[in-house]
Amino acid sequence: MTTAKINTSPSFLRIFTVTIIVIGGIISNGFTLHAGHNNRSVLLILLFLGWVSSPFIGLLVACFLSSRWPVVTRKPLYIGMILLVICSVIGYSGVFSTAGMKPAFIFLVIPLISWILIAITIPVAISQIRKKKDLL
Repeated sequence: MTTAKINTSPSFLRIFTVTIIVIGGIISNGFTLHAGHNNRSVLLILLFLGWVSSPFIGLLVACFLSSRWPVVTRKPLYIGMILLVICSVIGYSGVFSTAGMKPAFIFLVIPLISWILIAITIPVAISQIRKKKDLL
């Protein structure tokens, strides 16, 4: 009996992460359109789509900029990106919505929290890289 090994090479993980980010962004925008389908303001819907999409675009940019970072730093970063996308999609799905909560609240708060996490994680990763270079 043979066991299949899961490919965890940096290039596979990067491609997998980019794929998850793109799929998560599409699904999140679908939830946004569904939540705003009764809204007649095209401008408001476009603003929500832009706001909801912005963390996914930021993650894609970070993924491409980190391609030259050491593997030790990239793997946790990619795994964190995947977890952020999964949590965002779950949040947009309405699982955590309460009875009195307006739908727009979720679509305003999740991108904000995502950006806060991105703004904390990326500088920490960069500082770790610099510390390792200083030790060498």
